[in-house]
This record gives sequence, C-alpha cells and structure tokens, in this order.
Amino acid sequence: MLISNMEVVPGKRIVRHLGMVQGSTVRAKHVGRDMMASFKNIFGGELKGYTELLSESRDESLKRLEEQAKALGANAVVNVRFSTSSIAAGASEIFVYGTAVILEDR
Repeated sequence: MLISNMEVVPGKRIVRHLGMVQGSTVRAKHVGRDMMASFKNIFGGELKGYTELLSESRDESLKRLEEQAKALGANAVVNVRFSTSSIAAGASEIFVYGTAVILEDR
C-alpha cells in the first residue's frame, strides 16, 4: 500500500477515487513521563517519553488508515494529512486522513 502526502504519484495515474479514509488513536500520558517532563521543563531538553508516545500514536493511526483503505480495495492513499488535538486533560488524539485511490498497474 502506497501512502503519500502528495496529491498525485509521479509516473502513476489515478484510475479511481474511493473516498476519504481515516485512522486515529487517543493516548493518555503516563504519570512517570509527566514527572520527567516537569524536570525537563526546568532544565531543558527533549521529552523522549512524549516523543515515543507520539511516534507510536502516528504508527497506530497510519495502520488504521491503511486497513480502512484496503477494505475499500485501494492500492494507495494520497494527500495524507495528520492532525493532533487535546481530548481531555492528559489525553491527546492523533488523526490521519487521506484519499483512498486505485493507481494504474504498469
């Protein structure tokens, strides 16, 4: 499955649009990560626990987007975008969406 943030795929022709597909996950912060983040706010530096959390969330959201696209019969998803929002205190959503398409076989 080709997943691209471009609207077109160079060298390929979109032969059918199947519609919008999406994937999301909501994750809560870990108390231990919050404590370490508090120290980092004082001394500075990367919040590695949060970096890992966001990376895992992006991967899970993309996996769900891909599953939805496969269920429609797509072989690609184009114009993929990510969005992040705060759902509740200590919980955030990663949302990914794009257009499921069928690219020509060559």
